[in-house]
Amino acid sequence: MNREEFKVKNGIIGKTKEINDLVDIIMQVAQSDISILIFGESGVGKEIFAKAIHAFSNRSNKPMVSVNCGAIPEGIIESELFGHKKGSFTGALESRKGYFEIADNSTLFLDEIGELPLKTQVKLLRVLENKEFMKLGAETVVRVDVRIIAATNKDLQKEVDARRFREDLFFRLKAVSLNIPPLRKRKPDIEELAKHFIKGYAENNKLAVPEITSGALEILKNYTWPGNIRELKNTVETAIALNRGKTLTEEMFVELMSDYVDYDDQRNLPVFLRKSPEDADRELMYRALFEIKKDIMELKDIIVHRFNVDDFNRREKEDDVLSIRDLEKDAIVKALDKTKGSKRKAAKLLNISERTLYRKLKEYDIVES
Repeated sequence: MNREEFKVKNGIIGKTKEINDLVDIIMQVAQSDISILIFGESGVGKEIFAKAIHAFSNRSNKPMVSVNCGAIPEGIIESELFGHKKGSFTGALESRKGYFEIADNSTLFLDEIGELPLKTQVKLLRVLENKEFMKLGAETVVRVDVRIIAATNKDLQKEVDARRFREDLFFRLKAVSLNIPPLRKRKPDIEELAKHFIKGYAENNKLAVPEITSGALEILKNYTWPGNIRELKNTVETAIALNRGKTLTEEMFVELMSDYVDYDDQRNLPVFLRKSPEDADRELMYRALFEIKKDIMELKDIIVHRFNVDDFNRREKEDDVLSIRDLEKDAIVKALDKTKGSKRKAAKLLNISERTLYRKLKEYDIVES
């Protein structure tokens, strides 16, 4: 099986060097029993790569067992991982197997490994080194043959330095490390991913596959995607759901992606702002004030620097007084005409954000020719 066949079979989408290099490493190590640690931000698709490793391994005849360590309460996590005997604690009405025993002779995927309590980390290290453990309340040892793939969105070295993660477990897990790049570092893959999600959603919902404009794709490519592939998928599917049967356009995504910002470099502002829930009202107020200030700056720039001063003076002499609204509308129309309808280029020419341009087009009811 070559690299491209492997990607198609395992649902790995992308042709960037970063993705191809990851696939090459996976194909080299998958058939060994070596532990693998996958790093990556939330939403980059760490489980997709874990499944690909398992599918290409010698254990693929049995299903991979996936566990989200961050979703299990600390009080029961040992019972969930290693099992317990009947009566070993209050509520243990019967004996049960843990995930390690269920995954015997297969692969155990431990997602969010950085969330494991230190006490549980000690027991996990013993399993990795000796392939044995004791259930809660048991007096005998259980031996298992499990291949471990762990994943985290945390910097485990920093967690080790802060003594929140055991150093010996960290080095035991990272025999092979895979770093999945965030979507903003593999922008050439965004178009292929978006079209894949469009097709998949349409087929699953028995819809005609909608087209997507080049302008809409540019919007997607220029967003930073803090939620990565998961966010891209949700955004594309929401756009289709809200505009059933229609071609997906720039306006649909700009309206949908409320945090989309396209400021020019000299403003040196963050592309995406995250606020805690308790700061939500304050954030809305700050955003409103910022938008007002930004619009004032844009109007000044349009009138002083972009508008034809001689033409303005001529109209003034002819008593053809224009409102600021008319001046702004006229400047936008001229910019679109000069850039042959390219809204992205027009926004840069006017020194405003693309999002603001879309808002002004709607506000002034400017119909593109």
